[in-house]
Amino acid sequence: MKKGINYLPFVLFLTIIIGSCGEKESPAPPPPTPPANFLITNWEVNGILSLTEYKNISTTPLIKLKFPVAIERSSVSAGINFNGGSYNVTYQNGDSVLVLQPTAPLNYLTKYSLTANTSLKSTKGGILFSPTAFSLLTQLDSSDKFPLLTDNQLLDKVQQQTFKYFWDFGHPTSGMARERNSSAETVTTGGTGFGIMAIVAAVHRGFITRQQGRDRVLMITNFLINNCTRYHGVFSHWIYGSTGITQPFSTNDNGADLVETSFLLEGLITARQYFDGADAIETELRTKINLIWDGVEWNWFRQNNQNVLYWHWSPDKGWIMNHQIKGWNEGLIVYVLASSSRTDSIPKIVYDNGWASNGGMMNNNTYYGYQLPLGSPYGGPLFFEHYSFLGINPNGLSDAYANYQNQTVNHTKINYEYCKLNPLGWYGYSAQTWGLTASDGPAPSYYQAHSPSNDKGVITPTAALSSFPFTPAESMAALKFFYYKLGDKLWGNYGFYDSYKLSDPWFASSTLAIDQGPIIVMIENHRSGLLWNLFTSAPEIKNGMRRLGFSAPYL
Repeated sequence: MKKGINYLPFVLFLTIIIGSCGEKESPAPPPPTPPANFLITNWEVNGILSLTEYKNISTTPLIKLKFPVAIERSSVSAGINFNGGSYNVTYQNGDSVLVLQPTAPLNYLTKYSLTANTSLKSTKGGILFSPTAFSLLTQLDSSDKFPLLTDNQLLDKVQQQTFKYFWDFGHPTSGMARERNSSAETVTTGGTGFGIMAIVAAVHRGFITRQQGRDRVLMITNFLINNCTRYHGVFSHWIYGSTGITQPFSTNDNGADLVETSFLLEGLITARQYFDGADAIETELRTKINLIWDGVEWNWFRQNNQNVLYWHWSPDKGWIMNHQIKGWNEGLIVYVLASSSRTDSIPKIVYDNGWASNGGMMNNNTYYGYQLPLGSPYGGPLFFEHYSFLGINPNGLSDAYANYQNQTVNHTKINYEYCKLNPLGWYGYSAQTWGLTASDGPAPSYYQAHSPSNDKGVITPTAALSSFPFTPAESMAALKFFYYKLGDKLWGNYGFYDSYKLSDPWFASSTLAIDQGPIIVMIENHRSGLLWNLFTSAPEIKNGMRRLGFSAPYL
């Protein structure tokens, strides 16, 4: 050691440094564990587990929501939304099960929804990880909405109320049938034919007098002759009710419609046979009906003598629609009338090659135990068996292609059995609520031809009610359901509204001439055979049907 050097401060400094390096720092405390989020375990409505859609639910449902954690009660009011209004909630299993009941009974036949959202919290602060929602459709009120009537009284009421569509709502200038209850100026050619047959039934039932009925039909015939545009004797589908000018049905459909005109003639010939008095007015009416009837150039609609009839023609579009009338569909009446014409009858080969496709329209497969002679699988919409058979009596009728009594009955029973079986699971289909045919429907489908092959869950009253002659027991059961159980949801000023869908639920507010008319007419054919007897009593109709190869007791 050298003299004069003091090492003590340096040693102290090293001691401090070395000591400091030997000490361990205290670890930082771990971050707090966040509360665990959670999912719903399951739910029940009246004991039924975890469906997204509940149907036919009572109006006082018991709803249970089950979670894997205890739920913070203060979060329930914001975390559970029930669009039916207020509910009472109780708690089970340590607050992990919520039991909900509406504070008041729900409305019948109404769709509700319940949503558990992310505002729902657990007692430990976690939140519902993902919202959960399901819907409830309450049951139909099964009580009778109107006083009970006898079956005959009920049929009278339906015919009379439905007839108001054509009588009270007929166009004031032309007397023709408006296309639907929202129409002002649009009148329909085919629907007017159905309405004329309804007028005959109304006179027969005493709803109006014979003079009233005669005068209305004469009003219509005068308008058709004096105001309406005809195309080789054929009227358009739609007409302006005040002027008689053609209203285009579509861009290219702005002229003759042979099918609609045939429905009109079906009604006019029936009226001609009914108003058979020798007085001047009924004689005038028959003369004017014959003027319209004899003016149709049926062979023109063969488009240059082809062995088939065409649906449309117009002066500026020509044959652009190019729609051949081929079976099986509503067009049988066209060929019967074309063969029956007193002035321009078609030969039988047009029926065989055109309508029947030389047997190509035959089916003969069996559906639900019923053999279907003609048409597409399951038969298509039921109006195929209504429109032509308002006047043509299918009972005992046959030709080379079918027994038409079997065709009409079996097609209807296939439609009935399909609805009863309900393969697509639509709510509300049953042995009492059935019938698929063309009608209005809810958005986005709107009007379309409902059938077993195009089933949208829409039931149309005219399907079952216009089938009374074919399925009287099944149609009566449907009528009683429509009237007593659905009540004023379906019953209005002009009889039954056009259609409904219970699974939404949705009810049409519309009534259509082509759906209302067959209800009156076919109920009358079921009750008395009146319209069948009148139409087939026309000598030229008998001759025309025989010419096509038909046989029946009335021919």
